Amino acid sequence: MFQKSSLKRKVLNFVCISYIICFSLFLFLFYGPISGFREFWITSAMTTKNHRYLATWLYSDSYIQKVLMNNRIIEVNEISNPDEIAFRKYTTTIYRNSFEKEILQKDPENDLYKMIPISGKGYQGFLVAIYDPSRIHIATTAYLGVRGESILTVSKRENAIIAMNAGGFYDPDWNSNGALPHGTVISNGVVVSDYADAQMGGGFIGFTNDDKFVLGSMSKEAAIQMGYRDAIEFGPFLIVNGKRSFIKGNGGWGIAPRSAIGQRKDGIVLFLVINGRLASSIGADMVDLCDIMERYGAYNAANLDGGSSSELVIQQKIINTPVAGGENGLRNMSTFWVVK
Repeated sequence: MFQKSSLKRKVLNFVCISYIICFSLFLFLFYGPISGFREFWITSAMTTKNHRYLATWLYSDSYIQKVLMNNRIIEVNEISNPDEIAFRKYTTTIYRNSFEKEILQKDPENDLYKMIPISGKGYQGFLVAIYDPSRIHIATTAYLGVRGESILTVSKRENAIIAMNAGGFYDPDWNSNGALPHGTVISNGVVVSDYADAQMGGGFIGFTNDDKFVLGSMSKEAAIQMGYRDAIEFGPFLIVNGKRSFIKGNGGWGIAPRSAIGQRKDGIVLFLVINGRLASSIGADMVDLCDIMERYGAYNAANLDGGSSSELVIQQKIINTPVAGGENGLRNMSTFWVVK
């Protein structure tokens, strides 16, 4: 009897001590003197569609706004100059650095694209160099305004070699079916959707009729006049005309799965998808995206919809590790970049 009572006391003491340690750690991380974890927590939560409560339950609105003001991105206030993009073919075997070598040294018998594994502090992902931008187009769900579709469905229908998620979409109560894209969507020179939802920085992201990647905040009329053939509205812009956006803190978007798109001055297009919310890859912030795009020579680059939307498919196979929770971790979405 005495042994049983002693064992119960030991178990009770262990539980109490564990509770005190966990509660103390919670207070230290969320309310202690070091702000880094709090800023990561708040910015990551506030840029999700369905997990903002993780911040709002713990902190006041005024404190959340203060943190967001200390972690934000100030975009370059310019429109991309397409004249700076000059398509060229390389014959050299001398490269300026290892990153340029990775881009320019093509895989045998593959003149269309090259996939490059990407890794950094806390993240892993994939960069795809696409050598022929004329093959890159915007695809949409076949049911715009009704429901979205998965990237695999769209990729198969479009006979796409590569597919990546593109812009965001209207998501009331964080339970959207992916029916309505943010802002204006242009496909083959025609406005196919124009939903006046709040933008998340940036503006038009897309390719002109001469296959040049242009970023710019403008009206849809100006976008058509400029010659956009395939474009979405989203952001923020990361690099414009070789100039990097000013990023304070982590940029205000937290750390999460990420997608981005850019073009080098030689015309090569870069698709970037970073895994996140995984033990092996927490995710990336805006600083990471800028760093990666700069490293691989992007002259213009922009952030795309991230989080559960970050998805990459090559040859009808899912390449990254999506975390939406649907079939194969995919979610229904409204717009996609496809390489035909």
